[in-house]
Amino acid sequence: MTEDQILPQRTQSEGFLTRLRRLVADRRGVGGIEFALIAPLLISLYITSFEITIGLSVSKRVTRSAGAIADLVTQQTSVDQAFLATTKDMTDSLFFPYTANELSIKITGVTLDAGGNPTVAWSWNGTPSPPYPVGSPVDVPAEMRTPSSFLVRSEVSVSHELLMFMPGALPPSLQNITIARQFFYRQRFGSEIACSNC
Repeated sequence: MTEDQILPQRTQSEGFLTRLRRLVADRRGVGGIEFALIAPLLISLYITSFEITIGLSVSKRVTRSAGAIADLVTQQTSVDQAFLATTKDMTDSLFFPYTANELSIKITGVTLDAGGNPTVAWSWNGTPSPPYPVGSPVDVPAEMRTPSSFLVRSEVSVSHELLMFMPGALPPSLQNITIARQFFYRQRFGSEIACSNC
């Protein structure tokens, strides 16, 4: 290589290094690049926290509704379908300002025999056919299996749709979740609660 060929290469490499040093030292646009890198993460965190907040609020209302229904029914000595149908109005008021999607309410009278074995005495879900056949076994927590007693089980479930979290990326089966709660309460008066037309 001749000296004439080396000089332009040295000048080119020095020019490149000078430009590289200037690029490294230049701080213009750094904020924009940092924002472009961090913004998707911050937006995802915001949407996720929003979804969790709404989901927890709906879950709290489902829990409150199931407890209130069981509490209301156990204060009666007898009930009928017309009385049990009013529990939907009560649930709607507890859900306000939300609308309960696909609301399902099931209320069951549970009789425990002398051996503490629980069976369905009556059940209601607002449809002509009761949800559970009379005499079918019921899964009752062990601490509530008092022999010769009566319980009321209330079950409330709603469908909750995830509003904003990856609407196009998640399949429809994961965008709708079911939130359900059940409560067992003992009757307040007498030995059982009868349902006249369940």
